[in-house]
Amino acid sequence: MSLTKADIVERVYKEAGFSKKEAADLVEIVFKVIKDTLSKGEKVKISGFGNFSIRDKSTRVGRNPQTGDAMEISARRVLTFKPSQVLKEDITARYSHRLDEKGNEDKSLPAKEGTNRALSSFMTNSEDDTNYND
Repeated sequence: MSLTKADIVERVYKEAGFSKKEAADLVEIVFKVIKDTLSKGEKVKISGFGNFSIRDKSTRVGRNPQTGDAMEISARRVLTFKPSQVLKEDITARYSHRLDEKGNEDKSLPAKEGTNRALSSFMTNSEDDTNYND
């Protein structure tokens, strides 16, 4: 199952107390700011969540997986995401018990309860103590 934009709007509506229209507008504005920033080639850093950035990849030689023949892969720009350490730790703490020694996941086991430090660190930051230019 995937989280959709409509799901995010619904969560903002329920948890923040905005009307559905206000929640939809807010989510749309946040995504627009992120897209506009990335389209300028700038990084987006979200405390407790991670960093989005654009990376230029040069032309390189690759292989056609069907034939094994060498082929040129053209230069391009790619979007990258690197999760914060806090987010990684939150996910590991909640789901690591579902992995066996071979790395296979038992999805029938529920996630552990825990504090979402990534979310709480994001929610408790104010403009006074957050440096948006890092």
